[in-house]
Amino acid sequence: MSRPVRSVLYIPASKERALEKARDLPTDAIIFDLEDAVSPEEKDRARDLLAEELTAQDFGARLRIVRVNGLDTPWGAADLAVFAGHPGVDAVLVPKVNAPAVLDAVAAVVAKPLWAMLETAQGCLNAAAIAAHPRLEGMVMGTNDLAKELGARFRADRLPLIAGLGACVLAARAAGKVVVDGVYNAFKDEAGLRAECEQGRDMGFDGKTLIHPAQLAIANEVFAPSDAEVTLARRMIEAYRAARAQGQGVAVLDGRIVENMHVANATTILAKASAIAALAV
Repeated sequence: MSRPVRSVLYIPASKERALEKARDLPTDAIIFDLEDAVSPEEKDRARDLLAEELTAQDFGARLRIVRVNGLDTPWGAADLAVFAGHPGVDAVLVPKVNAPAVLDAVAAVVAKPLWAMLETAQGCLNAAAIAAHPRLEGMVMGTNDLAKELGARFRADRLPLIAGLGACVLAARAAGKVVVDGVYNAFKDEAGLRAECEQGRDMGFDGKTLIHPAQLAIANEVFAPSDAEVTLARRMIEAYRAARAQGQGVAVLDGRIVENMHVANATTILAKASAIAALAV
């Protein structure tokens, strides 16, 4: 089981206090943002500040992802020059990936694993080709930009975005890549956040991107296996093993059939629970 990404918190790279606080937050991953969260006049200072912080500070087991500016901007090439091989960076997040060629251009100068922002109609339509890129490890939904481009209205059920979200989940799963849901903007609305996290979890997302530390607890809870799920997974595995020992191909547990596919899913649940527990050590 790869490291969990239940919670992926955006941190503006220009905010020294936010960078300092991030070292102690219970987030599985941090996206250090040089793009949308940083004004044009702050871009150069933010780049230097982030490079220094990632060199000097320990962010523990958290996955450290840097979202750079696009190569079609005045800052993208300089961002890549600094973070292409930076020892404090686990991955580089490329914005507005519309096609694999965008990743090809970045991969030519970056040694780190790549992540891709899927935030345009074209990107969602090309999700399968993007997900199959050999240097790509993860995909992040940019739901605000996607909704804007689609001209979609806000709905709590996100129905206008479902086709794009689903296409990206399918692509990620087909290619064996991580895929993380977009942000929930109303950070004080806990009920709305929980509902959207549950929707994303049920669709197959590995976790959710977040804009405020107050959102961490709910995302971490929703995208982790519950105690009941862990208990049931263990019982399924035990029941199947007992059935196989008796020469049977399937088991029956609580009135339901347990086959090999259910055991595989149960094993995944236990591996995820174990990986999450290891983060707390």
